Amino acid sequence: MNNLSLAFNLLRQRLAFTATPVRHYAVKPAAAGAAGKKKKLGKLGPIMEKKVLPVETDANKLVSYVCGSNYMKTGEDIKLKPDAEYPDWLWTLNTERIVPLEELDPNSKQYWRRLRKMALRRNNQLSKLKKF
Repeated sequence: MNNLSLAFNLLRQRLAFTATPVRHYAVKPAAAGAAGKKKKLGKLGPIMEKKVLPVETDANKLVSYVCGSNYMKTGEDIKLKPDAEYPDWLWTLNTERIVPLEELDPNSKQYWRRLRKMALRRNNQLSKLKKF
């Protein structure tokens, strides 16, 4: 009996040392089929995927409509009119460059707004140079 209990103890010790502990973690769920894409995670959460917007390629539509002007689900884009139906001041707008301060009239509101904006920018740049 003593030999039998000694044999069981030796067998139990060998089995205890050879058996590795098994950890049962929760299984990660598989993707919902091939159609469902897994969203990438960044530091601040899921990364937004860029949407591909359709581009108009029809030349006749590009010439006769303001493409992208209709943001509603129903309706159509604004149709372009002949140049004679638009006001004359529309064709005199400056679309090329910003007019320098020296070319502006000092009696205009635009001149003084630009001057104030330039002074604010200059003061902000100077305040950044201060140590404290």
